[in-house]
Amino acid sequence: MASSEFSLRGLAGLVAAVALVAVVTNANAATLKQIKDRGYIRVAVANEIPYGYMTSKGTAKGFSPSTAKPVLKRMGIGQIQWTVMPYGSLIPALKADRVDIVASSLAVLPKRCTQVDYSVPNSTYGEGLMVKKGNPKDIHGYKDFKKNNDLKMGIVSGADQLEFAHKIGVPDDQLVMLKANTDAASAVQSGRIDAYAGTQFTVVRLAGKSDALQPAEPFHDPVIEGEPVRSWGAYGFNKNNDKLRKAFNKQLVAYQKKSEWRETLQHFGMDEHSINEVHKKTIKQLCSQSSS
Repeated sequence: MASSEFSLRGLAGLVAAVALVAVVTNANAATLKQIKDRGYIRVAVANEIPYGYMTSKGTAKGFSPSTAKPVLKRMGIGQIQWTVMPYGSLIPALKADRVDIVASSLAVLPKRCTQVDYSVPNSTYGEGLMVKKGNPKDIHGYKDFKKNNDLKMGIVSGADQLEFAHKIGVPDDQLVMLKANTDAASAVQSGRIDAYAGTQFTVVRLAGKSDALQPAEPFHDPVIEGEPVRSWGAYGFNKNNDKLRKAFNKQLVAYQKKSEWRETLQHFGMDEHSINEVHKKTIKQLCSQSSS
C-alpha cells in the first residue's frame, strides 16, 4: 500500500490535541436504536496498514474498515464517523463511550476480554521483527533478547507484543515503549533499539520504506506454552452494548460467507492460509486461553 495514501503524523497531532482519558468502568453505551436515530455510528481505527487506517483523502481502509462498511450497511447504518487514535487509546475510548466500535483488527486477549466484548474473529496474523539492513546483531526472534541482555526491543505502547515479550522472559529494562509504529524506523536506525517488534504485516510495510531496514529473516515465531504465537483480530464493543454487538455479528457472519470478504482480505495482503485460519478459533476459546 503506497505511503502517500495517508499521513499518520498529521493525524497523530490531531489526536494529541484531543487526548483521551482512560476510565476504569464502562460508561453507558449508545444503544443500537440511539445510533440509528442519530444517523451515524462512531468507529475508531489506530491508523495501521493493513489492519485499519485512513487515507490522505479521509477514506477508511484495511481489513477491519473495509469489512465493516458493508456489514454496517446491511444493518441499515450507512453513515460512519471515523476516528483515528493511538492503539493504546482504543479500549479506553470504547469503555468511555467515545466510540461505538473499534475496527483495528484488535487482537483478542484474555485480559482484554474482561474490558470489552468482541465480534467473531475477522483476521489472523503472525509476528515479526524489524532490524537494520544486514541484521548486524543477528536477531531472529524474541529469545535472542533473552540470551543477550544488551539488546533493546521496541514495542508500541499498548500493543500485544509486550505480553509476548514478558511471557518469553524478556526483562522490562530491555523493552523500549514507542508512541506509534511510525517511530520504529528512526529508533532502529539511530540505535535506540536493536529491533522493532510488530505483527508480520506492519514489519514488512515499515521495513519496505527504507533501504536501511529489513524484516529479521529467518524469523522464529515466539512460542508460548508450546504454541507458536498467532493473533486473531476482531471488532471491539462496549460491554454495555450487547445488542449492537449481536446485530453486527449476525451480519458479519453472513458477509464472511461471501467471496467479497475473502477478496477484501486478499486485497490488503492476507494470504490464503491466514484467511483459512480466521475461523479456526472462537472468541470463547481465545478469551479462555491462559493469560498467566
